Amino acid sequence: MRRRELLFAGASALVCPTAVHAQQKAVPVIGFLHFASPGPFAYQVAAFRKGLGENGFIEGQNVAIEYRWAEGHDDRLPALAADLVGRKVDVICAIGPPAAIAAKTATLVTPIVFAVGVDPVTAGLVASLARPAGNLTGVSILAVDMTPKRLELLSDLLPEAKLLGLLVNPDDANPWIADAENAARARGLKLVIVRARTESEIDGAFASLAEQQVQALLIGDAVFFTSRREQLVALASRYRLATIERWREFAAAGGLISYGPSLSDAIHLVGVYTAKILKGEKPAELPVQQPTKFDLVINLKTAKALGITVPQSLLARADEVIE
Repeated sequence: MRRRELLFAGASALVCPTAVHAQQKAVPVIGFLHFASPGPFAYQVAAFRKGLGENGFIEGQNVAIEYRWAEGHDDRLPALAADLVGRKVDVICAIGPPAAIAAKTATLVTPIVFAVGVDPVTAGLVASLARPAGNLTGVSILAVDMTPKRLELLSDLLPEAKLLGLLVNPDDANPWIADAENAARARGLKLVIVRARTESEIDGAFASLAEQQVQALLIGDAVFFTSRREQLVALASRYRLATIERWREFAAAGGLISYGPSLSDAIHLVGVYTAKILKGEKPAELPVQQPTKFDLVINLKTAKALGITVPQSLLARADEVIE
């Protein structure tokens, strides 16, 4: 009996440390907080997973992801962020300024990796781009400096157009409106500003532009407009209005032109940073990244439908032409 007890004790010594080790190596959990809906933004999830996968983390194998979607309702974000914190996720990935702010408000401890289209320093997310400090870092997809460039591209496409529109969300700070006005003034153009914060107000804004015989429209850098891309494209088609927006996805959905950084690349980098943090790096030691490449995408099919002949000089400058 004594020999059997010794054998049992020896077997236990081999098994128990393994069990303890397995518990210590529990699969990390990522909280993915997004301002919009999963359907239109499935490509962002794919880009995020790619960034993780390239750095050794595969969803369902050695990492789990808790998804939270606000469905375009920013007021839901604080509760969703608090829920992720309550579930003790290892990292929160916040897509869009409202999501990043909600995540920061919810926790000063859990690492947060964001992708935002605003200056994260001005927004109070980080102390500086080079030295974020605190528990946040990520990608800043600044678009302020590109507003005059987009107006220039729209003017080059329609040189005869003298009355242009600018669609903004009045709930946003919109510091770049002055840039657009100055760029229009320098080209001898008149700029009509229309505002919309809801779906019905977007409808009204386009009707107002049509009444004023505005010939082309610059869509402002608002998260809300990104979530209403299909509506914007449909209205531009109905009112036969040339439009330009910042994301390639706008042109791919049927918009006329887009000019800006790659949103997929930005979300991919969020995945890369998340993997680094899961491996032990600190958000405060990871500088906020900014895009260095900006793509011009022209939807030639949409141009033909609107009866617009795209100048060869503009086509030659395009990074992508959708036919």
